[in-house]
Amino acid sequence: MNKVHSEKEPLFHVTKREDMPLWSGISVRAAAIILALVVCMILSVILIGINPVKMLGSMISGSFGTKRRLWKFFKDLAVLLGISLAVTPAFRMKFWNIGAEGQCLIGALTSVACIMGLGGKIPNALLLIIMLITSVLVGAIWGVIPAICKALWNTNETLFTLMMNYIATFLVAYFLMLWTPSGSSTLGMLKFGYLPKLGHEYLLLILVIAILTAGLYVYLNYSKHGYEISVVGESQKTALYIGIEVKKVIIRTMAISGALCGLVGFLIVSALDHSVTTASIGGQGFTAIMVSWLAKFNPITMVLTSFLITFLKQGSAQISTDFNIDSSFPSVIVGIIIFFIIGCEFFINYKINFRHKAVKEGN
Repeated sequence: MNKVHSEKEPLFHVTKREDMPLWSGISVRAAAIILALVVCMILSVILIGINPVKMLGSMISGSFGTKRRLWKFFKDLAVLLGISLAVTPAFRMKFWNIGAEGQCLIGALTSVACIMGLGGKIPNALLLIIMLITSVLVGAIWGVIPAICKALWNTNETLFTLMMNYIATFLVAYFLMLWTPSGSSTLGMLKFGYLPKLGHEYLLLILVIAILTAGLYVYLNYSKHGYEISVVGESQKTALYIGIEVKKVIIRTMAISGALCGLVGFLIVSALDHSVTTASIGGQGFTAIMVSWLAKFNPITMVLTSFLITFLKQGSAQISTDFNIDSSFPSVIVGIIIFFIIGCEFFINYKINFRHKAVKEGN
């Protein structure tokens, strides 16, 4: 007598999706952003009674409403993009460098130390060269320290680089007390070490980051070093098998990552703040991790993700000003949009297969 058995399966199971076509991926991300905006508009009406169209208009005006806001937008974008580029070589190697905040800060501190010691004593051009070289060098050293420990003793790079952020912050606090005997711990704007203006005061900074973006893209995708970084990131065993010196690649890549952070620190001091505080980087070292990850560690795509994050930050600040509301609600808006963007990456990389009944015959 034949019996029919119904085999029960889980309600659903997740499988890896084959590479999604470029335009399909763009469509999914665009749909996620639109859906997030719809949710934010609904919340704006329910919670605080703001017209959602006016709220969206306020966000756009906050970033692009005036010439001054537009320049500030591209300045903020350039700084965030620069830090995101700096962490990308390490991330491609799957070395989780969470220390960009400290590496940029130590670069900024080095630039200010050069100004404090040499400002007014040597020509400004020579001072800028010394600031640049020392900031890049110290940033590289700051990145190499956890890389050496990882390569030789397999330490946890995430915790190591994270802890070094605090060391950099305390070093800045110490030197600020040293440089301000009055106890204010505030230097104010220094008189020396200014980058020359190229038209607008932010234009040179933006151009440097644009050149850095193109250069890093070529380095990662068309150089031998970039190939080695990718192989080590995919499998260290494979890298060793084909003759790549993994320890050397780890140390060299983190030196590059730290050096780029030091460069950004130099630019923040010489082109923007002309000073240093413990908050000079403003948490952008952590935001840069998300920017790099969302762009799949592609420097060109990172321009778009930096654009989006900068727009959300600057636009949400304008909402607080225009509608006289606490900054917590705009932060909720930014969080919702980022949540949807990150969530859509799951559906781009994986697909959900729902349960179905498999029927087989047996005796």
